[in-house]
Amino acid sequence: MPRTREFVQVDVFCTTPYSGNPVAVVLDGTELTDEEMQDLARWTNLSETTFVLPPAAEEADYRLRIFTPGGELPFAGHPTLGSARAWLDGGGVPRRAGRIVQECDVGLVTVRRSDGDLSFAAPPRIREGALDEARLARIITAFGITRDRVLDHQWVDNGPGWAVVRLATAEEVLALEPDLSLIPDGMAGAIGACPPGSAHDFEMRTFAPAAGVPEDPACGSMNAGVGQWLTSTGAAPSSYRVSQGARLGRAASIGVTADADGTVWVSGAATVRIRGTVSL
Repeated sequence: MPRTREFVQVDVFCTTPYSGNPVAVVLDGTELTDEEMQDLARWTNLSETTFVLPPAAEEADYRLRIFTPGGELPFAGHPTLGSARAWLDGGGVPRRAGRIVQECDVGLVTVRRSDGDLSFAAPPRIREGALDEARLARIITAFGITRDRVLDHQWVDNGPGWAVVRLATAEEVLALEPDLSLIPDGMAGAIGACPPGSAHDFEMRTFAPAAGVPEDPACGSMNAGVGQWLTSTGAAPSSYRVSQGARLGRAASIGVTADADGTVWVSGAATVRIRGTVSL
């Protein structure tokens, strides 16, 4: 029998209302089947819908399952921050003050609070290194650019399957008109530098046709993997900001910081905008 469950939508990576990336969160996902979770994710039609469950790991505060309209993800960034905010606002109390431990299919992910924002520690990449030429050719063809426009490229996969190309400028990234029918199984992004003196250091766009999401307004998992890559190679400073979502009418602002030990933190605002119940 369906029952009433607490349900919220959280705006992530922007302080301006309804300008970030929303995530739908069901705060009690117990006794739901995979099919019921997927049905709701397809119905909300957001890039992700999450379900909070009791943890299996002793050190975790909760377990999270993450669904796109097209399937389940082992990890995703903005749903991690949005679900942590929903859990805290719903009365959740971390086992350790100031630190939340989320259990998901990639393992344990730490979330911390600072100055009102939340940040998560980037999980290890399960695939890294340069893209093979066949994969790169498919991406640049879909993006409608030539090989000489690509400064660098990399697998930055921490679960969803991300690959990224680095272009010279933010302007080039914003000008992309991708034909995603050419990469129906793709999880790909592009990043380029903003002009000196800008409020942000980089512009990013991410495309996820394989997950049923043509373009994501703001992508924490891509920024996590790219942050690990760029800060470890010196292509970016240890702390920088990324703008995302402009082509979708959004204004996401994402912080990326690498600690001295190499841990990369992805940070941003997360605010509950819709609160109610759902019958599941």
